[in-house]
Amino acid sequence: MAVIHADRRTVNFKIVYCGTPIGGKTTNLQHIHACLDPKSRGELVSLSTTADRTLFFDFLAVEAPILNGYTAKFQLYTVPGQAVYNATYQLVLQQADGLVFVADSQMDRMRENVQAWDNFRNNLRLNGQSLDELPLVIQYNKRDLPNAAPIEYLEYLINQGAHRCQSFEASAARGHNVLTTLNAISHEVLGRFMAKMQQGQVPQPMASRSSSAAAMAGV
Repeated sequence: MAVIHADRRTVNFKIVYCGTPIGGKTTNLQHIHACLDPKSRGELVSLSTTADRTLFFDFLAVEAPILNGYTAKFQLYTVPGQAVYNATYQLVLQQADGLVFVADSQMDRMRENVQAWDNFRNNLRLNGQSLDELPLVIQYNKRDLPNAAPIEYLEYLINQGAHRCQSFEASAARGHNVLTTLNAISHEVLGRFMAKMQQGQVPQPMASRSSSAAAMAGV
């Protein structure tokens, strides 16, 4: 849920990268962080283990100007890919404004993709969240590898719901379509927020969510 700070003239949006373990979620954020002007982005926080590259989340604030003199601040997170960390998964998903699902294109990772997709939807359901209300963009990562599955097969496995999501072929390690994915979900989030503004459904100003991120990280 967007958080408006009238005193700072900012609107905070939370975008969460979900998906297959070691599928490229962290690599996406690392590339975004490296590409952006240091003046427009915050520190990248990463907590890792040998089991999954990101145990809790990565956090990155990306600022961009929007209408009426306010600045949109996008807070980017990733969630752990393994089901054993579902409690953390659900915690990070709370109050998300937009979602990116990162799938691994390697043919031998199809089972993990389906499991991750099912786990993703189940955690949303347990949180009382719905894809009918949250913007979602799908990224098919690692398209540069020789054993990448046909894109039609990946679409069949993941993106065949009643509402087809935007999807992009990508190589996060090379930076291909990483910023395109971020741009797409950012536009969807902003578009939905502006529509709610016009309908008088904007949230009330409240405290910054950055402090809660620090608390979750234990810092």
